[in-house]
Amino acid sequence: MKADLVLEFIKKVGRPVSFKDISEELSLKASERKKLKRVLKDLLSEGKIIRNRKGLYLPIKEVKLITGYFEAHKEGFGFVVPDSPREKDLFIPPYATGGAMHGDRVVVRVEHKRRKEGRIIRIIERSTKRVVGKVEKSGPLFYIQPKKRYLNQQIIIHPDDKKLKVGDLVLGEIVTYQTGQKPLVARVIKVFEKPKNPKDEIEILLYEYDLPKKFSQEALSSAKILLEKGISKAQIKNRRDLRQLPTVTIDGENAKDFDDAVSIKKTKDRYILWVHIADVSHYVKWDSVLDKEAKQRGTSVYLPDRVIPMLPPALSENLCSLLPKTPRLTFTVELHFDNSGERKEAYFYPSLIQTQERMTYTSVKKILIDKDKEEIKKYKDLVEIFEIMAELCELLKDRRKRRGSLDFDLPEPEVLIDLKGDPQAIIKAERNLAHFIIEEFMIATNEAVAEFLYSKGIPSIYRIHEEPEPVKIQHLTKIVRNLGLINKDVKTRDFPEILQLVKGTEYEEIINYLLLRSLKQAKYSPENVGHFGLASEFYTHFTSPIRRYPDLVVHRILKEVLKNGKISKQRQSYLEEILPEIAIHSSKTERQADEVERDAIQIMRVWFMKDKVGEKFDGKVIMVTSEGLRIRLNEYFVEGFLPISHMTDDFYQFDENRYLLFGLKRKRKFTIGTPVKILVSKVNIEEREIIFDLL
Repeated sequence: MKADLVLEFIKKVGRPVSFKDISEELSLKASERKKLKRVLKDLLSEGKIIRNRKGLYLPIKEVKLITGYFEAHKEGFGFVVPDSPREKDLFIPPYATGGAMHGDRVVVRVEHKRRKEGRIIRIIERSTKRVVGKVEKSGPLFYIQPKKRYLNQQIIIHPDDKKLKVGDLVLGEIVTYQTGQKPLVARVIKVFEKPKNPKDEIEILLYEYDLPKKFSQEALSSAKILLEKGISKAQIKNRRDLRQLPTVTIDGENAKDFDDAVSIKKTKDRYILWVHIADVSHYVKWDSVLDKEAKQRGTSVYLPDRVIPMLPPALSENLCSLLPKTPRLTFTVELHFDNSGERKEAYFYPSLIQTQERMTYTSVKKILIDKDKEEIKKYKDLVEIFEIMAELCELLKDRRKRRGSLDFDLPEPEVLIDLKGDPQAIIKAERNLAHFIIEEFMIATNEAVAEFLYSKGIPSIYRIHEEPEPVKIQHLTKIVRNLGLINKDVKTRDFPEILQLVKGTEYEEIINYLLLRSLKQAKYSPENVGHFGLASEFYTHFTSPIRRYPDLVVHRILKEVLKNGKISKQRQSYLEEILPEIAIHSSKTERQADEVERDAIQIMRVWFMKDKVGEKFDGKVIMVTSEGLRIRLNEYFVEGFLPISHMTDDFYQFDENRYLLFGLKRKRKFTIGTPVKILVSKVNIEEREIIFDLL
């Protein structure tokens, strides 16, 4: 029994229907009614239908309900980010969360349309199944206080769990979720030893996010078999052989999974760019063991001391990785640009390549920027190729800026670790021309693939970025006007101008930060609404199938279209049915990976600073709130918090419109970018906090 047939009937009826109505309309036998129950259960769990208090079924859209993900705030309220890009984010007051926890997929009823406020009426999928926290006690009850700040619920420990002490760090598995009068209850399944180093702490972090630590034996065996088979003559039969084309990978020094390689050629009136992407789809087929595991993981997670890959290392670091001087199966996107950088043609085909060199960003910078004689001599056959790449990169970047693309320049941390896994230093990650070259080439490739699939009317997954909410723009306008940078109401079309206006000034970081905060988060969707940040009408993710599941899906779809010229109606319906769920799950795993990576960086920061309590540093303000200032040190790329209670030289108040703290008596002002001298007051390993005093 097909779910789409049942869903179509429920939609067509135009009123709430009973189980009996559906089974009679579809003329089901007694044996088939069990299947109907399973289908209805699946449709309910997917958020496509809802069951009312009378037990009748009706489609979500018909009752003006919205599905999406709940983003909780530590104060108890939250927001629901809708699955559909056409819907606005909804504010959920503390009394209307319905027991939802951060990351849960929910059904929301809009209660105040003008205020964009809603109430959660159903939880489709629970995000949190396990939780890490400290054991605390209230009266006779023991409970877990979660480490994650946005999990603000106290989780009662099941009374059968004995031998626990207040202060124990534990892993609890939730057995009862909070609904109505039912409390949130968990069983303790692991008690952690006190971490002795950052490696131990990151192990605990993996439990916090319930990340997979190993691949299934079936997945490892499948990957091993593929690796042992290698590349046969039959596999390269219908591929374009590009092994004679000068081709390189350009990545970071520590990279192991090489998704992409590039080749370039310049003629009198053309730049021809070949972007070769690892043909993971050749090895990882729909619904195979490897596919199911990759889909569940959604993305690789990159931490300072390790990588949790989406695919087993036999594939991600070997067979699918574009290793130097090694034949590899790829999918090539061949792009032709005129001398102004406008794309004129795009071709897509399976290929066979062999890279000449495994280049690093540092090495290419030495050649192009530093004019390092030794590096130029070492790679003399490739120098002209890198120069052509730099030319095309500038053309593509200029075109993108002219159309309104946003280029944020916010520094990122890089953790340097020793052989034991301890942080030696935390520095600002360098971005140079070599990074920009690869970024521009990958953007151009993703746009070409997205536009091709869209023009053919083929169901696909797009990387979308919606315009910011008007209320966020209003808040931004207040701050920008009060800083004296602009004397008009800010519109989204003004963003590139503002970024250019502050470049190189004291306001650069504050404006980059505030503009970024006003934007929505990019996500995956089967519906193409464009990419606001890149000012791109068509955009997808295609260039990293080793580490992102949506890229792998887009590869399969593109390959199928190229092979058959079109796809059947049946195949189109199937893709339309499965792609929304893939997009939603991939967006969720991406958000989780971002959170894990941020927490891992913070773990490294607190362990690095634990011996520096009492030391003095220069820094600058990077965020202002009513509770205090977030400070980044100049000497290390380390951030900490300066509470307003530690600013004892005056009485300070927060001015939201001007985004600053100001002293009532001494008139001292602190805003983003203000230089400060601080003392490290406290480093709390357990809470992952660094607290400063103001000097």
